[in-house]
Amino acid sequence: MTQPEMSFTPEQITALFIDAARNGENDLVRQFLEAGMLADCADSRGYTPLIVATYNDQLDTASLLLDNGADPNGVDAKGATALSGVAFKGYEAIARLLLERGANIDQANHAGRTPLMFAIMFGRQGMARLLLERGANPDIRDTEGLSARDLAHRQGLGSLFAEATAP
Repeated sequence: MTQPEMSFTPEQITALFIDAARNGENDLVRQFLEAGMLADCADSRGYTPLIVATYNDQLDTASLLLDNGADPNGVDAKGATALSGVAFKGYEAIARLLLERGANIDQANHAGRTPLMFAIMFGRQGMARLLLERGANPDIRDTEGLSARDLAHRQGLGSLFAEATAP
């Protein structure tokens, strides 16, 4: 009796690769890359292995993907970058890695929201400080006309800007 041949669709293979990145399975991620998978392949929502790895706090996997050509400024279907996701989650070590590898600190999503806005909206003060120290622009306005500075003042976090400008 012969074994039935297993075959996967390209979409299934991409999903397996992205799942490996989500779970920090670096040996498997490396095998996908060595087999020719593109580091920036995306699923139907535009999620790339890097976006998913960073959102799930997989620092080593993010570094592996960046070492193999992943774009630190790649966007999902909503225009969000990996940096936006980690700003929302508060993963400062990954934010530093992304910034060191060329992530655009002020890249806005389709709603005009920047990583700094996400950090402030979700109360990630340490992340907001990091982004401000690295030069994030607090005055970019989203599609509703609000800036990170406006959002901070609404949430009683206006002192973040005093700290960032203090000598």
